[in-house]
Amino acid sequence: MNAEEVGGEYEWATGEAIVGTFFSHGIDPLAVPAALVRNHGPFVWGNTASEAVETALALEICAEMAAATLGLNPEAPAIPKHLLDRHYFRKHGKDAYYGQKK
Repeated sequence: MNAEEVGGEYEWATGEAIVGTFFSHGIDPLAVPAALVRNHGPFVWGNTASEAVETALALEICAEMAAATLGLNPEAPAIPKHLLDRHYFRKHGKDAYYGQKK
């Protein structure tokens, strides 16, 4: 965010930045209930406070695993999109078959 955004309605501008990024990348905020904002901490949300806390904990665990991976191998490649999609859609896609039903 630029100096004007930070010096003005900072919280509003932060929310607009998150919403704008999700919208411009076609991300469903109900399917991806978290955002990492550069130079800021994470943002998480859910239908309830408990869901938001669960998301925050999952995000923290993922961050720990990523940090440990890069600590062991700073050149570790990112997960390929086809594998990332497989993991996501088998649990969250229209033909989901993995995980607990809600």
